[in-house]
Amino acid sequence: MSTPDTQDRLDDLRIDRPDASPGSPWPRRALLLALALVLVGFSGWWLLGRARGPAVEVASPIQAAGDAGGLSVLDASGYVVARREATVSSKVTGRVAEVLVEEGMAVEDGQLLARLDDSNVRRELALAEARLAAARSRVGEIEVQLRKAELDLARTRELREAEAESQAGLDAALAARDGLAARLAAARDEVEVSDREVSLVRQALEDTRIRAPFAGVAISKDAQPGEIISPVSAGGGFTRTGITTIVDMQSLEIEVDVNEAYIQRVRPGQRVVATLDAYPEWRIPAHVITIVPAADRQKATVRVRIGFDELGDPRILPDMGVKVAFRGDEAEEGSAGAPALLIPEDAVRRSGDTAVVFIVRDGRVERRAVAVGPAAGGRVEILSGVRPSDRVVRDPPPDMRDGDQVRVTEGGPDG
Repeated sequence: MSTPDTQDRLDDLRIDRPDASPGSPWPRRALLLALALVLVGFSGWWLLGRARGPAVEVASPIQAAGDAGGLSVLDASGYVVARREATVSSKVTGRVAEVLVEEGMAVEDGQLLARLDDSNVRRELALAEARLAAARSRVGEIEVQLRKAELDLARTRELREAEAESQAGLDAALAARDGLAARLAAARDEVEVSDREVSLVRQALEDTRIRAPFAGVAISKDAQPGEIISPVSAGGGFTRTGITTIVDMQSLEIEVDVNEAYIQRVRPGQRVVATLDAYPEWRIPAHVITIVPAADRQKATVRVRIGFDELGDPRILPDMGVKVAFRGDEAEEGSAGAPALLIPEDAVRRSGDTAVVFIVRDGRVERRAVAVGPAAGGRVEILSGVRPSDRVVRDPPPDMRDGDQVRVTEGGPDG
């Protein structure tokens, strides 16, 4: 039990502290004020951004000359093919001595494209010509002998009539004349055989010269001097089977596979608008040549041949990808040659059978329904709803609505 003195001593050891006072409110107020400023700034930035709208890229419609009248009843894709295309080879196996063609060269019918080594054939030709000359010489020799034998026969007959020659002598002279006549006939046959042999070797010599089978353009060069070429595959990868491939550019057409469920929409002579993947703004008038009367069981398609209305443009090349739009009756009666409007395909928003675009006007978008035609090369034809002066929004956001404010980005694609 502590005494009063002990309690006094303990009180002396206690450290006196100032009276506890309520915490100062200023640090807490400063923190709250800073947070409020941050929230206000963020809200202002967000509201300002909302007021200005999202950033969008715009594109202007492109006017492409072509048949814009009417609607497409069917769209399909295919390739440009050549009806006349040949890999030119030789008729004989030989070593290439000279190649006279390059890729892209225009060639005429019968033009010399390459030459094989003909040294052996020339020697054979010289031998055949020598045999022909020898056969002709033998014919001349026998003809001389035959004339002498005929003279002898005539004298023998005279002597026999004068009874100065026996019948045996006359028979011997007659047999000699007939024998020489038979030898002359055989010699003349040998001349004909030798002449045909010369013709055969000359043809073999001509076969060492490779010529163009028709006029066209060379699209490949498949052999070089020194290589062995053969009309058939032989010798593995060391033997070439062709010198060059020639395409008749006037025989180019389009082949497309149409789903058999829609083949009833296609008929011979039907108007077609073709668009090359390489030139999506170029609309090429064409027509249906024929519908191949056979279906592909595996793909359930029918092949359709389409011809260009005009050929000769160097931009049309074999094996190019192409998209075609089969026109209906309205297209044939429509305004052929009117300019078509093309916009990027990603600018069109589709909902079922409805297609809409967003037009930028005075910083706001206008939702507009459009009628679309065939698409090709990332662009789609707009049949109605867009004017050439409009600017359409590319890849519009899903939540974009009519009247929304937007910001057009600088340097965005402009079609």
